[in-house]
Formats: sequence, C-alpha cells, structure tokens
Amino acid sequence: MLQFLWVIFPYLMITIFIVGHIYRYNVDQLSWTAKSSEFLEKKTLKWGSLFFHIGILLVSVGHIVGLLVPKSLLESFGVSESMYHSGAVYVGGFAGIITLIGILILMNRRLTNKRVRITSDTSDIITLILIFLIIIIGIYNTVIGTRLHPDFDYRETISPWFRGLLTFVPDPSLMRGVPLGFQLHILISFALIGIWPFTRLVHVWSVPLTYFKRRYIIYRKRAG
Repeated sequence: MLQFLWVIFPYLMITIFIVGHIYRYNVDQLSWTAKSSEFLEKKTLKWGSLFFHIGILLVSVGHIVGLLVPKSLLESFGVSESMYHSGAVYVGGFAGIITLIGILILMNRRLTNKRVRITSDTSDIITLILIFLIIIIGIYNTVIGTRLHPDFDYRETISPWFRGLLTFVPDPSLMRGVPLGFQLHILISFALIGIWPFTRLVHVWSVPLTYFKRRYIIYRKRAG
C-alpha cells in the first residue's frame, strides 16, 4: 500500500497532468480558457478571486520553502526549529485563512448565483470541492495538527520524500509515520493535479505576460 500511495499514485497523477495538457492543447485549444463568468456577476468574483490568488501565492511560497529547501540548509542560515515553526504556524495560518475566505466566496458564488450555476459543469464543482478540502485540511495541519503531534517534523519525512519524487528515487517508507491529516492533504493535492488538464484550471498557463511589454495604443480623434 505504501508503494501505491506514495510512488505509483503520485507518478500516475503527474503523468496524467503532463499528457492531459499536451492532448488538450493539441486537440481542443478553443476550450483552453477559464470560461470567464465575470459578465454574469462581477462583485463577489472580484473579492473572491483577489483573496484566493493572494492566499495561494503566499501558500505556494511557503510550500516551496518547506518542501524543497532542506532543513539543514535553513539551519546553516540561522533559521532555528522554533523560528521556522513559528513562521509556518502564524504566516502559513494567515495565508491559509486568506485562501479559505477566497474559495468560500467563489464556492458560494458558483453554487448560489443562478446565472453562474447554469454555466458550471461537473468539473467546476469537483475542482472547487478538492481545493476547499486541500485548504481546510492544510489549515488544520498547520494550526492544530502540529500541536497534536509536537514530535512530528514534516521536513524530516514529507520533504525528503517529495524531493525523492522529483529526483526519481522516492522512499515511501518515509511516509509510514506521517499523521493522517498530512497524508490526506498530499493525496487530495495529487488528485487535483490529475484532473487539472480537464478543468478550467488550465487558464493558469495562459497568463498574458506579453501584455505588460506591449506598446500603448494611441487613439486619435478623427479630423472634422
């Protein structure tokens, strides 16, 4: 079971993620969109999207540091266990709350606004549910889980396991003693990665970066 959950399943989801994106881009480029519903309802979308994206950005930075930067490297820069733990709990908890507020606003909008709900499909609902579960379990792990399991350090278990996945030498035994909350957070995250190519999440890769470099458009009044 360890081999399936912490080696086969993650690689399967990553494979679907990569192949699914390639397939969808080559076969159905017209669907490569966020299917914006802003014209149906703008006010709550603005606030929900703002909170969610700011929160996700902060959470992503925290995950990158926690998963990819070895504990020994941070300690060599003077970041002690207590300093890191305090930052993870307070900053991570704050970022999680912001993200949670955002996803709750977006979920409420999609489920209660009749015009928006009509334009939603099953993948939209599943995506929102998975993201909500990932966020709420992540907050639980950060705020409560760390107190229930004071001796558990994910930088000595989850982090090296994750880096092993990236370098193709995963050690599933590292996940044996990981608390259930952390395991669920990881597995649901990989499930989201697996369905990603078949949802409107693909719009993440279509950020118009060239917009900021384009020339100004000059309008001239017609003579006469």
